Amino acid sequence: MDRLESMSAFVAVVEAGGFSAAARKLHIPLATVSRRVSELEVHLGIQLLIRTTRSVALTETGQRYFDTTCRLLDEIGEAERLASGEYTAPRGELRIAAPVGLGRMYLAPIITEFLRAYPEVDVALQLSDEVINLADEGIDIALRVGELPDSSLKAIRLGEIRRVVCASAAYLKRARDLASPEDLRHHTCITFTALESAHEWAFHIGKTVKRVAVRSRLSVSAADAAADAAAAGLGITRLLCYQAHPAISAKKLKLILRDYEPPPRPVNFIYRAGRSTPQKLKAFVDFASPRMKSRLVFDP
Repeated sequence: MDRLESMSAFVAVVEAGGFSAAARKLHIPLATVSRRVSELEVHLGIQLLIRTTRSVALTETGQRYFDTTCRLLDEIGEAERLASGEYTAPRGELRIAAPVGLGRMYLAPIITEFLRAYPEVDVALQLSDEVINLADEGIDIALRVGELPDSSLKAIRLGEIRRVVCASAAYLKRARDLASPEDLRHHTCITFTALESAHEWAFHIGKTVKRVAVRSRLSVSAADAAADAAAAGLGITRLLCYQAHPAISAKKLKLILRDYEPPPRPVNFIYRAGRSTPQKLKAFVDFASPRMKSRLVFDP
């Protein structure tokens, strides 16, 4: 039995809440995870986990062993990073997660600049609109949109984004007046379905949220397709400000219904703050934070 592998498997089962989830996290077969934990229990001569068909739970002794094992594995990881020089100079692989649109349009170019500046650092960029658990996925730092729950993660505020309604000047010139969200019933819309429903949009009117039915002549799953269709005069669209920004800057789209926009959502870098932070992570935070802050300023 490899004791370190068995301890790591045990910790993964507890943190993931089951053997199958731990196997996916560790990228090894389920049978291997089960065998390693069973071997550990035989070696210790105690039962660590109470197994049921749907879940696992720690025994009282298992809880004490889990707490101690977590500390030991953290210290071993620290020792390995120290030995590899990760704390003395920026080097090694940095795993970064970000939402698809914001990551592709704004973060990816910054990462390219960062890699030129730090030739001994490699980056694995994971683009996903799902909320990723940093510990489960082995992520060093993530770009996160929205209010953050209280946690041990360190957050760096980068800016904010908001939902905006826009249309081309040509469409607005020939269409009926649009003074309030209720007037949308007289207009044709292009709906970006990754952002909200193709049948209704939510607006803030005073202190209340009102849902307004819209007529969607075109629904798309890509923001740039919605912006292009609106710029061509097909109708009104609703996007995140950074998605509409290129067309607005080029004067292809105009912002409308500004007084009814929902509150902006914050954008942060989040990462785990430990006793010591690898130089590769420190270097990226120092390099990327001011660049993201400058890019997340949207002046209509």
